[in-house]
Amino acid sequence: MTMNYDLITILGPTASGKTPLAARLCHRIGGEVISADSRMVYRGMTIGTGKDLEDYVVEGENVPYHIIDIAEAGYRFNVYEFQCAFQNAYMDITARERIPVMCGGTGLYIESVLKSFQLGAVSFPERHSLNIGVRIDRDARRAKITKRLKDRLEQGMIDEVRELLTKLPPERLIRYGLEYKYVTLYCTGQLSYDEMFTQLEIAIHQFAKRQMTWFRGMEERRGIPIHWIDADLPMEEKVETIIRLWKS
Repeated sequence: MTMNYDLITILGPTASGKTPLAARLCHRIGGEVISADSRMVYRGMTIGTGKDLEDYVVEGENVPYHIIDIAEAGYRFNVYEFQCAFQNAYMDITARERIPVMCGGTGLYIESVLKSFQLGAVSFPERHSLNIGVRIDRDARRAKITKRLKDRLEQGMIDEVRELLTKLPPERLIRYGLEYKYVTLYCTGQLSYDEMFTQLEIAIHQFAKRQMTWFRGMEERRGIPIHWIDADLPMEEKVETIIRLWKS
């Protein structure tokens, strides 16, 4: 790592292509991904959370990832636990002289690391991070969200929720929001398929807008610098841009 940064953070709204970018970057620089997603921590919640684990295979090589599938579905994972998990992953990665790349869309989790929130008895060091935001045009984001929702339903998201409902009460799944809320309402007969799709699609669009509002607040009101790059740039150009900033 350079003297300027001890962490690279890639953030952005849902459907902006953060994960493939982080994985490709790690493949180039000898890094490992630390997920900053509040729902990817849960086992058995794979399609609905968009883990897309195939994204971590780059040119036939597995890019290591952390803080994914570490808690049982139904458990209330919180920000302090994320901070602890991040610290453990960070120390493990850097001890092996690899580069930690935090990637995700849960603004509170990301900010808890970048601003070193004090939530428990343990004090976490503040990280000097190069923060990369992936910016995607609103119309392109909406189209990608719609296509991705259709794909996930075809891939078995409803069956995934039905399997979870054999272990958890509906109200527990609904608490996770978005896909798990609306597909649960469909599976329990409270929404038709078309109602589920339409309401879920709208909810995801609204969620993406809230994410961008959070990230703008980080940058404009809470003093966290973010270098924004366009999602529609070629992958290698995005990777080269990040490497150039990281080395500067």
